[in-house]
Amino acid sequence: MMNSKNTLKIPAACPVSGRCGGCRDTGVLYRTQLDNKQKMMEKLLGGFGAVEPILGMADPMHYRNKVHHVFARDKKGNVLAGCYEAGSHRVVDIRDCMIEDEKCQQIILTIRSMLRSFRILIYDEDRGTGLLRHVLVRRGFQTGEIMVVLVLSSPILPGKNNFVKALLKAHPEITTIVINVNDEDTSMVLGKVSKTIYGPGFIRDTLCGCTFRISPQSFYQVNPVQTEILYDTAVRYADLKSGEQLIDAYCGIGTIGLTAAKNVPGCRVTGVELNADAVRDARINAKENRITNARFIAGDAGKYMEAMADAGERADVVFMDPPRSGSTEQFMKAVVRIAPSRVVYISCGPDTLQRDLKYFTKHGYRVGRIQPVDMFPFTAEHVETVVLLTKV
Repeated sequence: MMNSKNTLKIPAACPVSGRCGGCRDTGVLYRTQLDNKQKMMEKLLGGFGAVEPILGMADPMHYRNKVHHVFARDKKGNVLAGCYEAGSHRVVDIRDCMIEDEKCQQIILTIRSMLRSFRILIYDEDRGTGLLRHVLVRRGFQTGEIMVVLVLSSPILPGKNNFVKALLKAHPEITTIVINVNDEDTSMVLGKVSKTIYGPGFIRDTLCGCTFRISPQSFYQVNPVQTEILYDTAVRYADLKSGEQLIDAYCGIGTIGLTAAKNVPGCRVTGVELNADAVRDARINAKENRITNARFIAGDAGKYMEAMADAGERADVVFMDPPRSGSTEQFMKAVVRIAPSRVVYISCGPDTLQRDLKYFTKHGYRVGRIQPVDMFPFTAEHVETVVLLTKV
């Protein structure tokens, strides 16, 4: 149920509205945003069945607990920190964002103010010179733990110890600071090597009754309030029973698989994830939550499912939470061969979800439930959706 905040028009006070590549619906009544997204989802997915009313937020402001700013300089040499302008590599300077966590923004502004005194040069991507490329800040919604990741072109941070002391003096709530080295000519934010310079190198947060360890490279949903709704819906749709086997594909750090395993101790959960760091975190998360009925495997989900099908193995339920580009035909073919009675598809890409549902419904499955969840208020087209597919 919506509170009164959602009936108010959010003023278009954002000075970079229309330039920033993030929000497109600043100034639009939140109820109208939800109505527009509902219509979009009904147009895309209504042919598969009834689309449930979209689940919106009680308070849609400052929901992003992961804030990433790219650093650059303008033609006058002034430091810029923000995001890329839509469709370009021009940096839009952002000092106050209506959807980013306020504490994370404050920390980035502090780092920005410290650069001159510590003689830290901004990276110039055209010349390949300079040091600081990005700053990434993550805050545990329930725990309050905060991670700061400094993405540098070199592992050496001048005056490192004094820099850490100054930053902690300004923000003693920071629990860990990490240097990530990205020395390649790439659009990727994070490099492959990370070095902890303060704290444990990770933070923890609590979600759906489980505690999760989050490392710099780990995927973790940016809107924890809506994530609980999303995962609770997925677990409810799965209707797992004791003795059943669940495959959690694209499992990340194990958030949804461990939630299911905890809710149904008698089931067996296997998580598959390509990112080895995320798998390490998932295994630690299972141990720390004392969940013994879940295991995690590092590997390509499509190849793993193919191997299962070739071996004649079966699963009762498959969770699939692919990237925005959707699933692969290799993976979906393997799912059809394994023939689980239920497939729960968690999608962050409405267009690719439509494409993949066409495949499943042509290969022995029907759509039972469709539940959109508004994970990204003020973004015009981004919607998370949980779909239940059942074997015909």
